[in-house]
Amino acid sequence: MSDILVLTASGSLPEAALEGARAAGAGAMRRLSPDAVEFAAGDLAAARKALAGLPVDANLVPAEGRRKKLLIADMDSTIIGVECIDELADFAGMRAAVSAITERAMRGELEFEQALNARVALMKGLPQSVLDEVYASRISLNPGARTLVRTMNAAGALTALVSGGFSFFTERVAAEAGFAVNRANTLIFEDGRLTGAVALPILGRRAKLEALNALCAEAGITPAEAIAVGDGANDVDMVVAAGLGVAFRAKPVLEHAADAAIRHGDLSALLALQGYTSAERCAE
Repeated sequence: MSDILVLTASGSLPEAALEGARAAGAGAMRRLSPDAVEFAAGDLAAARKALAGLPVDANLVPAEGRRKKLLIADMDSTIIGVECIDELADFAGMRAAVSAITERAMRGELEFEQALNARVALMKGLPQSVLDEVYASRISLNPGARTLVRTMNAAGALTALVSGGFSFFTERVAAEAGFAVNRANTLIFEDGRLTGAVALPILGRRAKLEALNALCAEAGITPAEAIAVGDGANDVDMVVAAGLGVAFRAKPVLEHAADAAIRHGDLSALLALQGYTSAERCAE
């Protein structure tokens, strides 16, 4: 079967984008929502060239098996807008040092496990109560997250939040967004303060891939029937293995490896990639 060219944007798609896609040879158009359309066929490179300078994402997805039965998502800077570990470090007076390590790990310059241990060690002694404060004051869902998760739940898909971050946050974010499953690392506290260590084994890049495979096995599906989304280097294996791997406002290392990239639209763009219309979307 042929591929589908999908255009998504933040807010309404500008008419210039539709004209540009048609000029690039796109086929018959179907409106999915005010911020998304699809074309029966199209040349991705030509479409992206025609849309240069417009706040529009163009992606080509296979028509066959388009709607996925598993959503597996990273949390930090994907489902939420911050890196939780950087926000914790802010309270410990170590934000600059921790953020620098986070950035290098996200770009793939450091092994995830090495980077995580180094960052957590810098926050030794941080009161456990700070986690509640960070969640209440610093963490919120990215636009489209709740719509994405609830819509896929309603369609019968399994939804999983799999993070190299911390279970304290994934449990709460998963409940807020509607994820059925959440997996993450566990911080170790003693006498109400962070020991500077993380419980083993550490959930990192390889563990995310293992989680994808395990969840597929549990659901009786193959990775080809999954959509995976993330933003950094530790998401690469998971995103590459999924039938549709999406880089969301991602580092180049992930964007180069992914099947689709969302730079402008919100997380509901993942529904457009699967062909969901406005009428099928659950409210945010």
